[in-house]
Amino acid sequence: MPVPAPLTGRRILLVDDDRGLRHVLSTLLTEAGHAVDTTGDGPDAVARIERGHFDIVLLDLGLPGMSGLEILAHARALPSPPLVIVMTADDTSSTLLEAVRRQAYRYLRKPFAPNEVVAIIAGAMATAPHAALSIEVVSAKPEWLEVIAPCSLEMADRIQSFVMHLEADLPEPIRESVAQAFRELLTNAIEWGGKLDTTKTVRISCVRGQRMLLYRISDPGKGFDIDGLKHAAISNPDGDPLKHFAEREEQGIRPGGFGLAMTRSLVDELIYNESRNEVMLIKYLS
Repeated sequence: MPVPAPLTGRRILLVDDDRGLRHVLSTLLTEAGHAVDTTGDGPDAVARIERGHFDIVLLDLGLPGMSGLEILAHARALPSPPLVIVMTADDTSSTLLEAVRRQAYRYLRKPFAPNEVVAIIAGAMATAPHAALSIEVVSAKPEWLEVIAPCSLEMADRIQSFVMHLEADLPEPIRESVAQAFRELLTNAIEWGGKLDTTKTVRISCVRGQRMLLYRISDPGKGFDIDGLKHAAISNPDGDPLKHFAEREEQGIRPGGFGLAMTRSLVDELIYNESRNEVMLIKYLS
C-alpha cells in the first residue's frame, strides 16, 4: 500500500516497466516531498489506482499486460480522477492525440530529463485546482486538432505543450516562431477576452497542411481587439490616463491587443475576424 503523503507533497503512482527509470524518478520525487508507489505492470497499476487514491499517475504507455492508454482511460473515469502524465517513446501523432482525447494532463516524450517530471508536478501543485480542469476534444486528427478549454493560464501551458509535440518534425526556427505566436495569442484570449474566468471557454483549432500551419483561436470576449488600448485610454478618468494599465498590472494581465501586435513579425499571415472575434495565424512551410 502507498505510504501516506506528507502535507506538502502529493500521492504519486509511477507506472513504468523500466526498473532503472522507476528508481531514478522515485528517488527524485521522494526527495521533493512526495509519497511514491511504483509498479511495472498494467493490470497491477489499475488495481493500485482503484484502491490507492492517488493525486498523480506517471504512466508509461508501452506496458506488459495492458496498454497505457487503457490505464489512462480507466484512471480518468474514476469519480475523483488523478492527473495523468503520459511518458512514452512512441512519438507518433496518433498516440499523442489519443492521450489528449483521453484527458492526459501532460505528455512527455522519452528520453526526457528526470527533473522535468518534478517541475511539471510542482506546476500542477501551484495551479490547483485549475490543473484538474478538463479539455473538450472536438477533433483529434493529425491534420486537425480542435479543442475547447476553460480560460486559465495553466490550461494555456497544457495546450501549447500538446500542440508543440505535434509539430516536433518541423525545423527549430519555425517551431520557435510558431510556438511564441501561438502562446501570445492564446494567452491574450484567456487573459483579456476570458478574464481568467474558468466558466468561459476558448476554442483552438490547429490545422496542418502539406504547405502550411494554420492556428485559429476563438476569443470568448474582446481579447483580440487591436483597438483595445485606444478604447481603454478613452475610458480612463480625467487626470489618470494610465489607470487602465495600472489596474490590469495588479491583476497580472497584459493590456488588450498586446498578443495580436506581438505576433505580426513571427508568422506569415495574421487574420482577424471582427464579427466573430477570431484570429488565425498562418505559417507557410517550404
